[in-house]
Order: sequence, then structure tokens, then C-alpha cells
Amino acid sequence: MSAEDTPIPAWVDGRLAPVDKLEAHLQGLRHPAISVFVLRGNKVLIQRRALGKYHTPGLWANTVCTHPHWGESHLACAHRRLQEELGITGLELTHVGEVEYRADVGKGLIEHELVQVFTAPAPPAMTVAPNPAEVMDTAWVTLDDLAARTQAEPSRFTPWLRIYLAEHRARIFGPELAG
Repeated sequence: MSAEDTPIPAWVDGRLAPVDKLEAHLQGLRHPAISVFVLRGNKVLIQRRALGKYHTPGLWANTVCTHPHWGESHLACAHRRLQEELGITGLELTHVGEVEYRADVGKGLIEHELVQVFTAPAPPAMTVAPNPAEVMDTAWVTLDDLAARTQAEPSRFTPWLRIYLAEHRARIFGPELAG
């Protein structure tokens, strides 16, 4: 089973049911997701999605964004994907809220997500070891620089990252980092 076929929870006829991930995106079904922002002071760790990703390949995104497996908790999913995508373990994740958005991600696919958003401080000795099947590059950028770059060059960034920064920055990062 490929990543595109992995069953994820999605709302079908008003109830949560397991649906193939690709099918959920083809139909634009509302589904749970998680997003993680790892922070070091006023900088955030972002990733450039691998070119083999079935949507938004090569675009910059937040630290981790994904869908929980059927029956998996949001927190467990966040920890799993931090390790699978970036080799990061042991972070103290804080749930900072929920965001819902709907966005065209190209190739006839729609992300309609109800996202549980987490932040985590990066310990000084944290190492990042990107999985090349998932991530082609990483960078630490200030939130102000990232917000400016997403506005100046939106085609280089995923729709959800642009939405988070434009509409939910204060909720996600708090007033001290919201700018």
C-alpha cells in the first residue's frame, strides 16, 4: 500500500470513516490533520517537500504536516511524523488550537482539513536528519521573514502554510511572535 492509499479518517455522510488518502483529496472530503511548528526563539523550522510527494512537491511547508492514521491520536501522529520525516524525537509538543481550511493543492486535489496545531521548542542539541523520500531541504527562518516570503513568492510555499501565517499567526505563535 502506497502513502497515497493509506486510509485516513474523513467525514463521509456526516460521520468519520476510513478513506484512502488520495480519494479523500480527490473528493475534497473534510478530514483530520496535524501541523507542527518547531521553534528556536523567533525562528521556525520549515521543510521543503520532496519532489516525489503526490501533491505540492518541492514547496516549502511548516515543520511537519500530515494526517493521522485511522485510530491514531493527533499527538501520537505528530510525534510519529517528526521522527519519520525529520528524525526528530523527544520534543514536548503543546497543542495550540484547531484550524480548518480548504485549499486547492493542484492536480485536481483538494485539502479540506480540520487541523490540530502543535508547537514545540527545539532543544539546543536537537539534530535534524531529513528523510529524502519526504523532505528535500530544511531551514530555520524568522517568522517575520517567513511571512514576508510567503506573500512575496506564494508559489514557493504550500497553501496551508500561507493560510496559517496570513490568518492564524497570533493563534499559533502567540502575541510575542505574531508581529
